[in-house]
Amino acid sequence: MPLYMYQVSYTPEAWADLARKPQDRSEAIKPMFRSLKGRLLNFYLSFGEYDLVVIAQMPDDESAAALSIAASAGGAIKSIKTTPLMTVRQGLQSMRKAKRAGYAPPA
Repeated sequence: MPLYMYQVSYTPEAWADLARKPQDRSEAIKPMFRSLKGRLLNFYLSFGEYDLVVIAQMPDDESAAALSIAASAGGAIKSIKTTPLMTVRQGLQSMRKAKRAGYAPPA
Protein backbone atom coordinates (compact mmCIF):
# COMPACT_ATOMS: atom_id res chain seq x y z
CA MET A 1 0.00 0.00 0.00
CA PRO A 2 1.41 3.45 -0.90
CA LEU A 3 2.98 5.61 1.81
CA TYR A 4 2.28 9.30 2.39
CA MET A 5 3.73 11.98 4.62
CA TYR A 6 1.34 14.62 5.94
CA GLN A 7 2.89 17.80 7.32
CA VAL A 8 0.35 19.75 9.34
CA SER A 9 0.20 23.20 10.92
CA TYR A 10 -2.42 23.89 13.58
CA THR A 11 -4.27 27.19 13.88
CA PRO A 12 -3.51 29.33 16.94
CA GLU A 13 -6.99 28.45 18.23
CA ALA A 14 -6.24 24.73 18.00
CA TRP A 15 -3.01 25.24 19.95
CA ALA A 16 -4.92 27.22 22.59
CA ASP A 17 -7.39 24.34 22.92
CA LEU A 18 -4.56 21.79 23.19
CA ALA A 19 -2.78 23.92 25.79
CA ARG A 20 -5.99 24.07 27.88
CA LYS A 21 -6.74 20.39 27.42
CA PRO A 22 -3.71 18.34 26.25
CA GLN A 23 -4.61 15.23 24.29
CA ASP A 24 -3.07 12.57 22.07
CA ARG A 25 -4.45 13.57 18.68
CA SER A 26 -3.00 10.44 17.05
CA GLU A 27 -5.65 8.37 18.79
CA ALA A 28 -8.36 10.81 17.76
CA ILE A 29 -7.50 10.62 14.05
CA LYS A 30 -6.88 6.87 13.67
CA PRO A 31 -10.57 6.19 12.86
CA MET A 32 -10.39 8.70 9.99
CA PHE A 33 -7.55 6.70 8.42
CA ARG A 34 -9.41 3.41 8.93
CA SER A 35 -12.60 4.82 7.36
CA LEU A 36 -10.60 5.47 4.18
CA LYS A 37 -9.00 1.99 4.29
CA GLY A 38 -5.67 3.48 5.37
CA ARG A 39 -3.45 3.13 8.41
CA LEU A 40 -1.63 5.69 10.53
CA LEU A 41 1.94 4.43 10.98
CA ASN A 42 3.75 7.28 12.77
CA PHE A 43 2.70 10.55 14.37
CA TYR A 44 5.27 13.13 15.45
CA LEU A 45 5.13 16.61 16.89
CA SER A 46 7.68 18.84 15.20
CA PHE A 47 9.23 22.31 15.37
CA GLY A 48 9.31 24.88 12.61
CA GLU A 49 6.92 25.44 9.75
CA TYR A 50 4.85 22.34 10.57
CA ASP A 51 3.54 21.20 13.93
CA LEU A 52 2.97 17.56 13.03
CA VAL A 53 4.44 14.96 10.72
CA VAL A 54 2.27 11.93 10.05
CA ILE A 55 3.33 8.86 8.06
CA ALA A 56 0.47 6.75 6.76
CA GLN A 57 -0.42 4.00 4.35
CA MET A 58 -3.34 4.85 2.08
CA PRO A 59 -4.82 2.70 -0.68
CA ASP A 60 -4.49 5.36 -3.40
CA ASP A 61 -3.97 9.05 -4.16
CA GLU A 62 -7.70 9.79 -4.01
CA SER A 63 -7.94 8.40 -0.47
CA ALA A 64 -4.82 10.32 0.57
CA ALA A 65 -6.34 13.53 -0.82
CA ALA A 66 -9.71 12.80 0.83
CA LEU A 67 -7.99 12.50 4.19
CA SER A 68 -6.27 15.85 3.68
CA ILE A 69 -9.53 17.52 2.66
CA ALA A 70 -11.47 16.03 5.58
CA ALA A 71 -8.82 17.09 8.10
CA SER A 72 -8.67 20.62 6.67
CA ALA A 73 -12.45 20.94 6.74
CA GLY A 74 -12.45 20.52 10.54
CA GLY A 75 -11.07 24.02 11.04
CA ALA A 76 -8.16 23.23 13.42
CA ILE A 77 -5.57 23.00 10.65
CA LYS A 78 -3.96 26.09 9.15
CA SER A 79 -2.13 24.15 6.42
CA ILE A 80 -1.46 20.60 5.34
CA LYS A 81 1.04 19.25 2.82
CA THR A 82 0.71 15.71 1.50
CA THR A 83 3.79 14.03 0.01
CA PRO A 84 3.76 10.59 -1.62
CA LEU A 85 6.71 8.50 -0.42
CA MET A 86 8.66 5.76 -2.20
CA THR A 87 10.79 3.02 -0.78
CA VAL A 88 14.44 2.88 -1.85
CA ARG A 89 13.54 -0.05 -4.10
CA GLN A 90 10.83 1.97 -5.81
CA GLY A 91 13.26 4.87 -6.20
CA LEU A 92 15.84 2.58 -7.83
CA GLN A 93 13.19 1.27 -10.22
CA SER A 94 12.30 4.87 -11.10
CA MET A 95 15.96 5.68 -11.75
CA ARG A 96 16.26 2.67 -14.07
CA LYS A 97 13.14 3.75 -15.96
CA ALA A 98 14.49 7.30 -16.21
CA LYS A 99 17.68 5.94 -17.74
CA ARG A 100 15.59 4.27 -20.48
CA ALA A 101 13.44 7.37 -21.07
CA GLY A 102 15.97 8.85 -23.47
CA TYR A 103 15.73 12.48 -22.34
CA ALA A 104 18.21 14.85 -23.99
CA PRO A 105 18.77 18.26 -22.36
CA PRO A 106 18.73 21.37 -24.52
CA ALA A 107 22.02 22.01 -26.32
